[in-house]
Amino acid sequence: MVGRQGSTQTAHSPKLPPVVDGVSQYDLYSGKYLKVWQGPQHPGITGNMSLELVTCGDQIVECRTHVGYLHRGFEKLMERRRYIQCFPLVCRICVPEPDFNEYLFAAGVEELAGIEIPERARWLRALTLEMARLTSFLMWIGGQTGAFGMGTIGQWTVTMRDYMLDLFEELSGGRIYHMYIIPGGVRADLPDGYAARVESTLRTIEKVLDDVELAVFHNAVFKMRTKGLGTIDPSLVETYGITGPNARGSGIARDIRKDSPYLVYDQLEFSIITATEGDAFARTWVRYQEMRQSIDLIRQMLRKMPQDGPFFTRLPNVLHWKIPAGQTYLRAECTRGEYGFYMVSDGSEFPRRVCVRGPSYTHAVALMERLSVGCNISDTAGLMVSLHTYPPEIER
Repeated sequence: MVGRQGSTQTAHSPKLPPVVDGVSQYDLYSGKYLKVWQGPQHPGITGNMSLELVTCGDQIVECRTHVGYLHRGFEKLMERRRYIQCFPLVCRICVPEPDFNEYLFAAGVEELAGIEIPERARWLRALTLEMARLTSFLMWIGGQTGAFGMGTIGQWTVTMRDYMLDLFEELSGGRIYHMYIIPGGVRADLPDGYAARVESTLRTIEKVLDDVELAVFHNAVFKMRTKGLGTIDPSLVETYGITGPNARGSGIARDIRKDSPYLVYDQLEFSIITATEGDAFARTWVRYQEMRQSIDLIRQMLRKMPQDGPFFTRLPNVLHWKIPAGQTYLRAECTRGEYGFYMVSDGSEFPRRVCVRGPSYTHAVALMERLSVGCNISDTAGLMVSLHTYPPEIER
């Protein structure tokens, strides 16, 4: 039996090659090591990304990530489009959670142009972002459990995600790409009776989450396969730029919504959820609790937001809109951690530079390659999903 990472290896476990300057010293021609590819269409990989694995028996000796199998080049494309024409692009940088790209791009344009949005628009934006977090988590936990053979959980949670997409479709007209948050505010107000339909959906999701807790966190097999898997030492957080639940699962209490509040998060009551073990089980537990937290935050927003007032600020003709020269960096807390936009304007009708800081770059490349060494090959998909990454952020 080969011990997984974090477990005690037996005398029969393959002996790993020596490591020199962080690189495994193996010889593929010795017959002891084997190179295999996982992906780019592997169902356990969160997106079209491929892993080049060198194994000794069924234990990973080296892992190299390969991207480039998905749509890409968004940043360069934006330099050749007017600001308003960039919105169909930014959404696609993160397909399961496009609203953060909408918000950060719109907020960057507003800061550079000196635009102040109405109070109700700030609440509606925050509501959309928290709904997006919940929707993304529902998709993720299905992938996490599915990577360990628990496909039923994914059927439950993807169904709940579809109910959330129904709400997005009613609000914006789109299920996946919403393009609801635009410079100046949002595109539309809440439809009549929308809050009641949101509450009904949240109650349905809560019932399913009760079942998820019993089926996952009280499951002996899931605990055996995730505890000790891919443990992130707190000392690695700064070195690797780890953010979000991956950091909070290792006891680092950081959350941009608390540390640097934006929109209306300073008017909401919530705490930073952490765990101390730093393994795949701890990261799963943190994200599960944050799903519960998002439900509570959505309810707070619907209760506290102004019931009337403008939701949009009138703008110049956006097809001939010259943004004053300047630069800015804005960030938000998405499901995977710090999501940021660095934007530069040269005073023309086109962005001079748009650079997206997505957490997937550090989590899926540098961190994944480190944590994979010593891991059992059967746990590779589960480890990858536990880091919660979206490859388009890397290929942007």
